[in-house]
Amino acid sequence: VLSSSLPRLVREFVAQNNTSQIKHVIQILSQEFALSQHPHSRKGGLIGLAACSIALGKDSGLYLKELIEPVLTCFNDADSRLRYYACEALYNIVKVARGSVLPHFNVLFDGLSKLAADPDPNVKSGSELLDRLLKDIVTESNQFDLVGFIPLLRERIYSNNQYARQFIISWILVLESVPDINLLDYLPEILDGLFQILGDNSKEIRKMCEVALGEFLKEIKKNPTSVKFAEMANILVIHCQAADDLIQLTAMCWMREFIQLAGRVMLPYSSGILTAVLPCLSYDDRKKNIKEVANVCNQSLMKLVIPEDDEMDEAKQLTTLPAEPTSEESLSKPEAASSSESPLDIAALNQPLSFPRSSERIPVTLNLDGIVQVLDCHLHDTSIGMMTRIAVLKWLYHLYIKTPRKMFRHTDSLFPILLRTLSDESDEVILKDLEVLAEIASSPAGQTEGHGPSDGSDVRPGPVELHVPAKASQLSSGTKGLECSPSTPTMNSYFYKFMINLLKRFSSERKLLETRGAFIIRQLCLLLNAENIFHSMADILLREEDLKFASTMVHTLNTILLTSSELFQLRNQLKDLKTPESRNLFCCLYRSWCHNPVTTVSLCFLTQNYKHAYDLIQKFGDLEVTVDFLTEVDKLVQLIECPIFTYLRLQLLDVKNNPYLIKALYGLLMLLPQSSAFQLLSHRLQCVPNPELMQTSDSTKPSTSFKRGSASNIDYTELLQHFEKVQNKHLEARHQRAGRAEQLDRRVVL
Repeated sequence: VLSSSLPRLVREFVAQNNTSQIKHVIQILSQEFALSQHPHSRKGGLIGLAACSIALGKDSGLYLKELIEPVLTCFNDADSRLRYYACEALYNIVKVARGSVLPHFNVLFDGLSKLAADPDPNVKSGSELLDRLLKDIVTESNQFDLVGFIPLLRERIYSNNQYARQFIISWILVLESVPDINLLDYLPEILDGLFQILGDNSKEIRKMCEVALGEFLKEIKKNPTSVKFAEMANILVIHCQAADDLIQLTAMCWMREFIQLAGRVMLPYSSGILTAVLPCLSYDDRKKNIKEVANVCNQSLMKLVIPEDDEMDEAKQLTTLPAEPTSEESLSKPEAASSSESPLDIAALNQPLSFPRSSERIPVTLNLDGIVQVLDCHLHDTSIGMMTRIAVLKWLYHLYIKTPRKMFRHTDSLFPILLRTLSDESDEVILKDLEVLAEIASSPAGQTEGHGPSDGSDVRPGPVELHVPAKASQLSSGTKGLECSPSTPTMNSYFYKFMINLLKRFSSERKLLETRGAFIIRQLCLLLNAENIFHSMADILLREEDLKFASTMVHTLNTILLTSSELFQLRNQLKDLKTPESRNLFCCLYRSWCHNPVTTVSLCFLTQNYKHAYDLIQKFGDLEVTVDFLTEVDKLVQLIECPIFTYLRLQLLDVKNNPYLIKALYGLLMLLPQSSAFQLLSHRLQCVPNPELMQTSDSTKPSTSFKRGSASNIDYTELLQHFEKVQNKHLEARHQRAGRAEQLDRRVVL
């Protein structure tokens, strides 16, 4: 009856323009049949509504709301056959109405998205036919309401059902292909959902999502000026930290393009980007692709920091860019993003600034505090890889070069971890760490009032923070020959703080001194002023209470001074003592070198103070001769045979003018037991010509070392007295240690 009489009746009403009767017919079909409690009635109602729509023809658009709603209700029917009939009925309604259904697109899309996940294959097949029809209509129309559709798309994109996800992606691909539809403007609202779908278990769905994201990225590269980079930055930061390799690689590739295309617009998100990128730099070959892209991101982001960032006043350069998440938020959001039940709130990111056009660049402020916090956090994390630590240190060095004034506000908090990093297992990490510390110690910005260390005269500060004198002269011993501590225009108030902390670290961590001490000091001599380093360390060691450490440290410094190629210029400066600066340096070194008798003699040999060397060796008879002492004498003899002392050996040919040199060497020979070193030095002395000329007296003409007018103002008597004083302290300290050891042995016995 419905199939024959109903269409005729409807057509008559249409011819009469009787809209009330048409609505009445549709209402009866809807209420009494399609929404009936009886399955057969519902089936009949669906067929009747489809027939009515066909009969209405082009006029069906006037009654679409009344026609579509009961059919969509049947999409939820428990009977799969009725769901199929409903799908078939809606297909016929849409086919007749064509473009007129677009105002009702959202409800149609909502219903179809549910049918896409229907367990019945017939229903799913019917929904696919309807889906294709609807896609054809949208593609050929220029009246699609994208603004109204986006909220629904954003909601449905977080579905966990594979078929629903496939349905969503297929629609996104269709909308992307329509020239009149600019889906790129609304990408920030669906980007997070797309990355979640990219992690689907189905290879087909992952591939479809890859294609969709690839198309979006192509469009972004074509039209970067219309892209809302800032709104999507945080989304990429989150997915760059994903556990899924495909998601992470894709997000990292997007991040690379964003940094290169958007430039400084990405700067406010630097801390989040670094949180995501830095760990990837230590990936092994299994994640080589991610590592390579992350490295490009890191390098590109670093280039965005410019010297002008150091001059910008944050208060005046406020932008409308959204604030980036804190480190905690950045680390916590991946978990939220991985769950479709707690989708990322893209709506909260709706208001940020879009990519500015070249004619209206908006100033962007570097969030230095956030960057430093992330870098500091990574340095403290002992689990991070070597390449990540190197990248962190490169960042710190770069920031100190580009924005020194702002960076020195963070120096006090960074200083402890930078010192601890000197104990790293990697030489490359230590080298980068030393570069940062050297830049801190030499940057003119470190001398700015209020940015440097606190003023004070305490040279032995507490464990939390070290206070360094504002004037280096406050550390001076105040005795003759040592007027002041080193200071040059290239050194700032952090230089002395660095030297004090470095020596404290060597003192507390002897293994570091033994294994890396020479390496660290030699590199510092390349990066900073070698004279300043030796002068300041000698000055600090002069007041060192741990005499054993002072002796060990002096021995280390002396070995570096005599053997390292990096100290060639400083050795030449000391060799002649021609300038007041070189004489001042000699006196400063001498006073600290007195902690170790043999190194003091070697310093005198280096500076050609042979008579004083002889006088010192004469004092050795009053010292406690230990195995360690004889070992150091042995090493000095070996050192005399090295190229560094070629000039000394040649001076043995001039016996007349260097009698104290020969007497000093004989003095060393007399100290040595019958050993290989004894034989070596004995053979050397046997080569001295005319040994009878070695005789001398107080009236003998002064040696060449005293002919030099440049050293005439050095009070060697006072220096010798200082040597005796220091050695007495060492003797007393050894007796105290021996006494404590004896008491401990007695307790053990008891």
